[in-house]
Amino acid sequence: MSKKNIAILGAGIAGLWQAYTLARAGHGVTLIERSENPFEEASSFYAGAMLAPYAEEEGAEKLIRELGLRGIELWRAHYPDTQFQGSLIVAAARDRRELDRFARMTKGHERVGEKQIAELEPDLAGRFLRGLYFAGEAHVQPLAAMEFLLSAAQQAGAVARFGRDKAPGNADLVIDCRGLAARDELPELRGVRGERLIIRSGEVTFTRPVRLLHPRFPLYVVPWGEELFLIGATQIESDESGPVTVRSALELLSSAYALHPAFGEAEIIEFGSGVRPSFPDNLPRIIVKGGHIHVNGLYRHGFLLAPVLAEMTALYIKDGVTHREVFS
Repeated sequence: MSKKNIAILGAGIAGLWQAYTLARAGHGVTLIERSENPFEEASSFYAGAMLAPYAEEEGAEKLIRELGLRGIELWRAHYPDTQFQGSLIVAAARDRRELDRFARMTKGHERVGEKQIAELEPDLAGRFLRGLYFAGEAHVQPLAAMEFLLSAAQQAGAVARFGRDKAPGNADLVIDCRGLAARDELPELRGVRGERLIIRSGEVTFTRPVRLLHPRFPLYVVPWGEELFLIGATQIESDESGPVTVRSALELLSSAYALHPAFGEAEIIEFGSGVRPSFPDNLPRIIVKGGHIHVNGLYRHGFLLAPVLAEMTALYIKDGVTHREVFS
């Protein structure tokens, strides 16, 4: 395989995995990011970073589960701080139909009762009668994972250039991972805004992500350690990041309180929102246009799919191998 000088545009989770994977394969990699500081404009910074290929199938195509299972394998192989504790989904007794619907639409779970829920998450003891446990799922802390990938890519030989938006003139190949900013070349992209809340609570301890099902206000809570939790769930068709709306804040806080009343005494650390790049069908694409490759449309599955898309790109560069449902 001939080694190439490769410029990667965008240092979000997709660009970071591309840089890391291709540098390890021996290519000369330059990572280009328009922001002056790492991650300050990346929508990945606002992700829940749940590696949940089974649970995501509730609202996604089968392809997401198939690619996501490989994505989890790659996280396991390369990032030592990946948390393999599974994920737990619960619902109030009145929302049992939501739990049954979720169970019908997903694989990889076992039904659990009140006793098992208490064993998995002692702080939920006595609060929920039924749930679904996805033992094969995982999660990461977004910022820590991104910092690791940037450092690991640089150790493998990649060069990071911040405060720039143009590929160097000597690049043999450009891989565009700019997300929504790539609409200048991919006009079919749309933005899907996600809002998050970070809180600190010393009164609640979770080991794994917990989702609370509700017909109007579903919620997920991801433990980050050191008493920090990410709370999210909003999904808004919008190209604007901006501040979190009052309505979204109320929904997130109310749902968190419903999951566990002790969250009512938690300290709010940060509200934030990011816009996820999505194609009309919410499926990822690797689009080859001569010496320019777009890796985009990861929607709400950025952390789950980024490693496997990077692996696919590396295989394409090496042997011309493509995946019929991803490449175009």
